[in-house]
This record gives sequence, structure tokens and C-alpha cells, in this order.
Amino acid sequence: MANLHRLLQDEQDTVALGRKMADAVKHFDQGFVAYLNGDLGAGKTTMTRGFVQGMGHEGHVKSPTYTLVEPYDLGQWQVYHFDLYRLADPEELEFMGIRDYFSENSCCFIEWPEKGEGILANADVTINIAYEDTKRSVEIIAQTTRGENLVDYLKRD
Repeated sequence: MANLHRLLQDEQDTVALGRKMADAVKHFDQGFVAYLNGDLGAGKTTMTRGFVQGMGHEGHVKSPTYTLVEPYDLGQWQVYHFDLYRLADPEELEFMGIRDYFSENSCCFIEWPEKGEGILANADVTINIAYEDTKRSVEIIAQTTRGENLVDYLKRD
């Protein structure tokens, strides 16, 4: 499977990469699922903010640490930002109807996906974000054909 590695200078670079991902996903004919891995404060929500704004949202994008999910209704697309950090048991996701979030017109960005293992839809990409001095190292690993299409699009820079 294809992958991409980028070194991001700052928050603006992280947001810009999220926006570029949105540009690619807008051309997909189905939904999209991204797993986000990284330490607290690594930039998972910042990248998601760029994606949500790139899909057309103009308001604030906050971390769903306490609510588990923040929904964004963006015309033909639904974007769901999940933060499973505080999840005690993956079965809690079944009670909230998690499977209903994964549809043909939804994009799901899931922080701490290992906490929902066995319940979540499979990822199109896995995004690993890590500190590298004052910068962020981002690796995007394609898991599906849609993920490969995204990585190929991002490599055009």
C-alpha cells in the first residue's frame, strides 16, 4: 500500500495538509475513514480542523474529548470527528450507534482508534503524527484503494 511522509513546520502546515486531504475526498464517490495516532497535543485535532474547514465548515472546530463525537453537517457530506481517549470499553460505541456514522456520505476522523478496536469501520488511511523537535512528522498510510487515491493526490505537491 502507498504511504506519504511529511515534516510539517507549524500549525498552519498541519491545517493546510488537512485542507488538501479534503480537496481529494470531495471527489470520492463514497465515505472516508481516517485513524489518527499520536500523543496528546501532537496535532490530530489540528489536522481534523483543516479537513473540516476544507469541506466547507466556517465555525469553530473543537476536540470531542468529552462528547466522543463532534458532527459537522456540510451539505452532501457529514463529517464526524471522534476522540475515543476517554472510552472505557469499546461496547460503549455500540450503545451510541457507532455503525450509523459510517455511511456513503460520511467522513470519519477517529482519534485513539485502538480504544474502539473490533467495533469501528476499517480505515482508508492511518495517520501517524509525532513530535520531531519543534516540528511534526506526519505519515499517512493507505489501507484501501480510496486511501491510495488520497496519498497519490497528496504526493502531487
